[in-house]
Amino acid sequence: QVQLVQSGGGLEHTGGSRILSCAASGFAFNVYDMSWYRRPPGKERELVATISRTDKGPATTVYADSVKGRFTVSRDDAKRMVYLQMNNLQVDDTAVYYCHARLFSLQHWGQGTQVTVSS
Repeated sequence: QVQLVQSGGGLEHTGGSRILSCAASGFAFNVYDMSWYRRPPGKERELVATISRTDKGPATTVYADSVKGRFTVSRDDAKRMVYLQMNNLQVDDTAVYYCHARLFSLQHWGQGTQVTVSS
């Protein structure tokens, strides 16, 4: 059974930090690109960050312009975990965050976790 189980999130003040975690099971973790998406209130879902599969070489990362320099995505293949370290949080970072796994047309989603940033 494929599962992406998220943890972390909650309420934070502007300038604060949070880390989101995602535990993967039921699929070959190292051949999947792993991403974090978010859906701000009243807006469409958007890609936040991606870390590439590691079976063919070192992972590479890509970030949305809005989070570059503040967020860091990482993965631990031995633990089957992916993380999103979020620093200098801003009110506009308020959203439901989703862990996502992709291998070509195969996709899996986490359950979502709310991050709320207050000024």
